[in-house]
Amino acid sequence: MATLLLIDSSVFPEGGSASRSVTAAFRKAWEEQHPDGTVVHRDLGADPVPHLDGVGASAGFSDPATHTPEQQAAFALRTQLAEELERADAIVIGAPMYNFTIPSTLKAWLDQAIIMGRTAGENSSLKGKPVTVVASRGGSYAPGTPREPFEYVQNYLEAVLNGAFGLEVDFIVPELTMAPANPAMAELVPLYETSRDKAHEEAAAKAKSLVERLAA
Repeated sequence: MATLLLIDSSVFPEGGSASRSVTAAFRKAWEEQHPDGTVVHRDLGADPVPHLDGVGASAGFSDPATHTPEQQAAFALRTQLAEELERADAIVIGAPMYNFTIPSTLKAWLDQAIIMGRTAGENSSLKGKPVTVVASRGGSYAPGTPREPFEYVQNYLEAVLNGAFGLEVDFIVPELTMAPANPAMAELVPLYETSRDKAHEEAAAKAKSLVERLAA
């Protein structure tokens, strides 16, 4: 039975979050396609992990047999996050754009989960595992748009998820999510609605495709 690891990082609940709406659609399709599977949900908005500090960082580069009690406690969390990733057959991450980049809670999770020589590096234990990222944003940062140079979410996550973890990365990008709430963007509401609907369709299709692939 396949296991899906679902990571949400929006500060808003599902009813007010574009990324959570799409990750929920992905989960729904996954569970419908694979009712006997497992979904592990880590909600970084509701239950953030601590930022990596010197104690936890040093523990990642030293022999566990030499760890102090403080290092042992800090490294226990990093080990737990690594094991969640390793047990998952597929991963979906909600990564809304906040101030041109990812939420700090998602960055904290990544910093804790990146363990060189285990989850990261040439022989990463995660190499080749599929991850779908829901990179929602209030405006448009697509190629050719005025804000294209400020697109740091996909660029960063491609680098860390593929470059460090060795994951197989795929993106779903709901755009213009601020249009319904911002009068200055009123004329963009139809484009937002099209992007939203496309994102939900992609989430369902990608979830079903992954279940079929993992079952093959």
